[in-house]
Amino acid sequence: MTWKDTCPMNEKIKFISAYQSDDFSIVELCRRFNISRKTAYKWLSRYEVEGVDGLKDRSRANHEAHNATSSDVVKELLDLKLQHPHWGPKKISFYFEKNKPHFECPAISTIGEILKKHGLTEARKYRRKVPPHTEPFKECNAPNRVWSADFKGQFKLGDKGYCYPLTITDNFSRYLLTCRGLSRPNGINVKKWFEIAFKEYGLPESIRTDNGPPFATVSIGGLSALAVWWVKLGITPERIEPGKPQQNGRHERMHRTLKQATANPPKRNFSAQQNIFNEFIDEFNNERPHEALGGKCPSEVYKRSKRQYDNNLQEYDYPK
Repeated sequence: MTWKDTCPMNEKIKFISAYQSDDFSIVELCRRFNISRKTAYKWLSRYEVEGVDGLKDRSRANHEAHNATSSDVVKELLDLKLQHPHWGPKKISFYFEKNKPHFECPAISTIGEILKKHGLTEARKYRRKVPPHTEPFKECNAPNRVWSADFKGQFKLGDKGYCYPLTITDNFSRYLLTCRGLSRPNGINVKKWFEIAFKEYGLPESIRTDNGPPFATVSIGGLSALAVWWVKLGITPERIEPGKPQQNGRHERMHRTLKQATANPPKRNFSAQQNIFNEFIDEFNNERPHEALGGKCPSEVYKRSKRQYDNNLQEYDYPK
């Protein structure tokens, strides 16, 4: 017989009823209902344990995935995410492969699913992408070709003082050269920390900034005292167009990570806040993999400039 004109569930119930009547043998029932004895005994055992619910169709998929990620690997991934809450699946994958070679690293998509399953991800807010504007800027094709500098918006500390984080990065390697909380964003304070950076890392070919003080002024050529000092050192000041932060996109992207990791909640004073900045510098340069660097850390790509810092500058006299 066929079941084309009836419901399979009804036929299963009829089979059970016929079996319970003791009027038919298993062989005869199997012939009447056109099923195998294996199927017949399966239905009977399920009905005995679960009742009518045991007769419902079940998925044929494996109850256990043979290629499921091991619990040890899942634990390592979750621990890594908790240590670095702002890292996504790609960065975790780069770090995992480099630092935990005795574990088999899952695919990036699998890591994402694991983090999502444990509530450790947030839905990404997609934004319209703006094409980068590079002219007439220098091409960032080697360390120290272009540095970027800016202030990452001020915020109030626990002692009510305002903190202005000065940041300096190497555009090619993404290396964070300086992240220093200043009480005032004036030229004197900024020059001090640039001088420290020049002594430690050498001189770049150019420095890219926005048009705000102390990097620029409304004077001739827009040159501030800080920018004039750079020119005397043989450094070309580059200024992005007003209202175009995407022209300094690599630095702005670092700022987003800096804010996530260090600004909330703000610390009680400058000393405590600077400790957090120092920890961020170490992680950003030496631990955090960068997709644009092929999973490498900035410290693996950055090299000190061969141009040495010398503050014995020649003064120029211009005729009237």
